Formats: sequence, C-alpha cells, structure tokens
Amino acid sequence: MDGWEWLIVAIKCVVILLIFLGAPLILVLVERWTLGRLQSRIGPNRVGWSGTLQTAADGLKLGIKEDLIPRGADKLVFWFGPVFLVVPALAAWAIVPVGPKVGLGRDIGLWAVDLNVGILFFLAMGSLGVYGVVMSGWSSNSKYAHFGALRASAQVISYELIMGLAVLAVILYAGSLSLIDIVEQQRGLWFIVPQFVGFLLFVIAGVAETNRVPFDLPEAESEIVAGFHVEYSGMRFAMFFIAEYANIILISAIITTLYLGGWLGWTIPGMEGLTGIVWFALKTVAFIAMFLLLRAALPRLRYDQLMSFCWKFLMPIGIINVLLAAGLRMAWS
Repeated sequence: MDGWEWLIVAIKCVVILLIFLGAPLILVLVERWTLGRLQSRIGPNRVGWSGTLQTAADGLKLGIKEDLIPRGADKLVFWFGPVFLVVPALAAWAIVPVGPKVGLGRDIGLWAVDLNVGILFFLAMGSLGVYGVVMSGWSSNSKYAHFGALRASAQVISYELIMGLAVLAVILYAGSLSLIDIVEQQRGLWFIVPQFVGFLLFVIAGVAETNRVPFDLPEAESEIVAGFHVEYSGMRFAMFFIAEYANIILISAIITTLYLGGWLGWTIPGMEGLTGIVWFALKTVAFIAMFLLLRAALPRLRYDQLMSFCWKFLMPIGIINVLLAAGLRMAWS
C-alpha cells in the first residue's frame, strides 16, 4: 500500500477506537435515564447539566480506585481476563460496513476491511469473548465468580449455535460471506422479509450473547452477587462494562447489516455516503433502544428455562428454517 492508503487505514482505526471507547459511555448514561423514566424513579440528575457528566464521573471514580487482586487468585490469568473480553469486541468492528464507498479522489469504503469471510470473523470474535469470562471467573478464586463463568460458557456455546443457524440462512440467500456483498444483495429486498424467522432467532441469540436481560444469568445479582466479575475493581472492572456495551452496539450493527439492508435507503443525489451513514445509524440505534427496553420490561429467566428454551425450542426452529431457506433458494435458482 502507498502512503495515502496507510493514512486512510490509520484514520479508520482511530475512528473505530473512538467509537468503541466513547459510545459505551453515552449508552450507559442513556440507559440509566431510560430505566429511571420507565421505572418511575430518579435517574442521573446531579453531575453536570441534568446528569450528563455522571458517566464521566463514574469513569474517573473507577480510574482512581485501588486495583485489588484476591488472595489465592491466579494473578496472570486474572489480569488478562478483561483483556480477552475487550480485544475481540474491538477487533470485530473492523468488518462492520457503516456506509457505501465514497469518492475522495479514489473510492474509499466506509469500513476498515472487507474480508471475504467477514461473517465468520464476526462469529469467531464472539466465541473468543467467552474466554475472557471463563478466565475471569476461574482465576478469581471465588465460587460466585466460578458459577458465573460456568453459566456464561454454557450459554454462549448454546446460543452461538442458534446465531450460526440464523446466519447460515442469510448466507444461502446472499451467496457470500462478505458483509459488503450481503448488503449489496439486499438492494431489491431486505433479508428480513424472506428471513423473518431467522431475524428473530438472531435477535434472541444476540441478546443472550451479550448477557443482557432476560439472559443475564452469568451476572445474576440476586443469586451470585455479580457473577464472573465480582472480584474485580478499578479500571479492570470498567473494562467489563466497556466490552458489554460495545457488544450491544456491535450486535445491533450486525443485525442492521444482515437483515435491514445496512446503509441502504432513500438517498440524496451526490450525498450517498452521508445518507448511507445516517440510515445505518438510525437502524442501529433502533435495536440499541430494544436492548434498553428489554432490561426495563422483562424479568430474568431461571437457568434451566434458559437452556431448555435454546435446545428444545430455538434449535429445532433454526434447523427447519435453514432447510426451508435452502429449498427456496434452490427453487428460485
């Protein structure tokens, strides 16, 4: 690559890093406001104008707190646990296309890299995240953290299969593993129409993958205190929240890409790049709002209900959906 291309790659990396670090701070604040309004209680309203600096104050508080390591913990594994959560979440953003190619002397794609196996890369990064949870829970030398890690590993493995089945049906329609190609194949019809069942499966699996209500069993406060991160403090504790909310945004962006046409929508001639980014952002924000509303509205499932729902209900539906998608694809061909 020449110097111009290296500069473009560097700018893209900086933008992804800023989104990864900044968006969770805003999302935490918005979620606390939303939960406060929906549950008839006071949300953040003290620090800054109407509480706008509350998340920044919490981050500063965590930054100056003492970093404690429990007696008897495996220090090396304990230290690297949060890193194995944050790095895969950050790496997965490299393949997310937030808009079309724009012409600035040369065509520049509004994504970091277009992998021909992009969707497999996303699934791989999602699977790697569970290593951070297991490492954190096992190394803490705490039974509550260990229980949370065991729950998380079983939950992620189970619902990763459901997500894979939903993605497989999309691949059958698109004929490609590249997220760019998947978006381009939806110019005539968004995949949510022929794959509405797969869309629902992916959304449910996405909620479970991010350990959000009603699938937040690895962090169940009423049962295991805080689960796998109960022994963490300071900035390493904050890393868990950064990874969680970054994954919420990532899952919402992938849902938009796979089922809602990504950046596709009505465009203004000469402003295709800007309108594409706006469409992608609006669709993604809609699913982020869904994550927030689920936390405010739904109770937590029991662990046996969680696993039974996956293996006895979602798995058969996912297999049947893939078989129907394959049959319809062959018939249309």
